[in-house]
Amino acid sequence: MNTAWLPFEWIVAWRFLREGRMQTLFIVAGVAIGVGVIIFMSALLAGLQGNFIRRVLTAQSHIQLLPPQQVSRPLRMVPGGTLLEGAVVQPPLQRTRTIDQWQAIAAHIRSLRGVRVVTPTTSGSILVVRGDASKAVTAVGIEPEDYFRIVDVPGKMVAGQTRLTATDILVGVDLASDLGVSVGDKLRVSTAAGASNTLTIAGLFDLGSKGANQRTTYMALHTAQSLLALPGAVTTLEVTLDDVYAAERVAQRIAADTGIEADSWIKTSAQFFAAVSAQTTANTAIRFFVGLSVAFGIASVLVVSVVQKSREIGILRAMGARRGQILRVFLLQGGLLGLGGSIVGASIGALALVLWQRYARNADGTPLFPLVFDPKLFIGALLLATLTGLVSAFAPALRAARLDPVVAIRG
Repeated sequence: MNTAWLPFEWIVAWRFLREGRMQTLFIVAGVAIGVGVIIFMSALLAGLQGNFIRRVLTAQSHIQLLPPQQVSRPLRMVPGGTLLEGAVVQPPLQRTRTIDQWQAIAAHIRSLRGVRVVTPTTSGSILVVRGDASKAVTAVGIEPEDYFRIVDVPGKMVAGQTRLTATDILVGVDLASDLGVSVGDKLRVSTAAGASNTLTIAGLFDLGSKGANQRTTYMALHTAQSLLALPGAVTTLEVTLDDVYAAERVAQRIAADTGIEADSWIKTSAQFFAAVSAQTTANTAIRFFVGLSVAFGIASVLVVSVVQKSREIGILRAMGARRGQILRVFLLQGGLLGLGGSIVGASIGALALVLWQRYARNADGTPLFPLVFDPKLFIGALLLATLTGLVSAFAPALRAARLDPVVAIRG
């Protein structure tokens, strides 16, 4: 390496690293392994977490807006100025509830920052009949264009198509099996109020859950509103966001603005969110302790280097080198060790991810879950390792800068 054009500190730092080749190689290898582990584990856990989130949230919205629960108020009488209150209060019969002025509420939610999709749904219990077979299921009336951006029903179709005209219905594969029907067959649907209609099965879907496949059906929004005797009304508003982790905060804001109940997936799937949070905490802890071990490794090597190079440091000081220059020499060594190790480690981490993606497979040959090669992860690892090298070199560098030239030369 031609060092003629380099500043004094760089020349000395580079020569010290070259003279201690074995130490330099060992610490670079240690940093590389640490950075490789950080990159591999971070990408692996991020991919696993993203896979969990996708599996859960492709079958539901991030926020669901519901009409308020019906409650009973105690009867009160004031005979002769004495306040009396009913001793027994029974809850009211919970009828199908709808959201008042839902169009204005939906328009307000769409204006909020970070909101991606808002779509209405009308759902209720119906009875589907095919010959002598009948099943009680849930009818979900949707606007397909927007609803399919929230729940990936087209990606879950196993037969037929997602066409939803006024006379079409989509049913789960398990419900179709129980009723003995297929695409193109007719189903008689009715409600407890006596309304009925005959619909054609346009497609069969598989939501990945037998229970959901047995009890869920989809039809056009106007069809469900007519069948359930809710003309123009909706029972829920489904909302998705750009940032899934902001769901609870946005839900609280929507509830405060509109006064209706807003349930986020974080609240309704609290145990799942706790598991995701635990994964994030574990990933952070792994990175912290690996980084700490890298820092101690660099610091220990530089401490030994200061002891070994005491005489050279004394000579440099006697020749006019300032304390600041000696300090920068060892800081540069720490930074170079961190940078060199991080470059090698980033390559190791990328290779490990490629091998994992190629050889870690499901039984059917598909990848376990997709891994994303995020450039920010590699850049962050490079910067973190370099910064760790500089910080861990500070104490040895300060010790070297404080050496008395006479004492150092005498040994």
